[in-house]
Amino acid sequence: MQFSLIGFKQETGFRVFAFQGTSADRTRNEYTVRADLALTRKYGIRIQELPLLCRELLERGGECEQTSTVTFTEEEMRLHARACADAHNAAALKRKSTRRPPTSQLGSGWRAPHQS
Repeated sequence: MQFSLIGFKQETGFRVFAFQGTSADRTRNEYTVRADLALTRKYGIRIQELPLLCRELLERGGECEQTSTVTFTEEEMRLHARACADAHNAAALKRKSTRRPPTSQLGSGWRAPHQS
């Protein structure tokens, strides 16, 4: 099933995203995903990321097969925040490991005396 964002609305502390799901036989159903904005701030999730995260939640299936309303839970936000932190740490380690130690000939190319 493919999901397309068709809009969102604000409800007391929640951002509610509306999606249209199109199945292989071209039937369409509407789905909504609720995200608690206080929890997004707690886990450092930016508002701009929410539509894609909610769509990924729908694409993973599970709960949306039985109901058309799904909640982006605190557990899923925690897992996302953990995955982002792990990726950031891995990138930092990779950057640190690519540095070479200085050699004893550091700067010798431009410090060497010129012969005419």
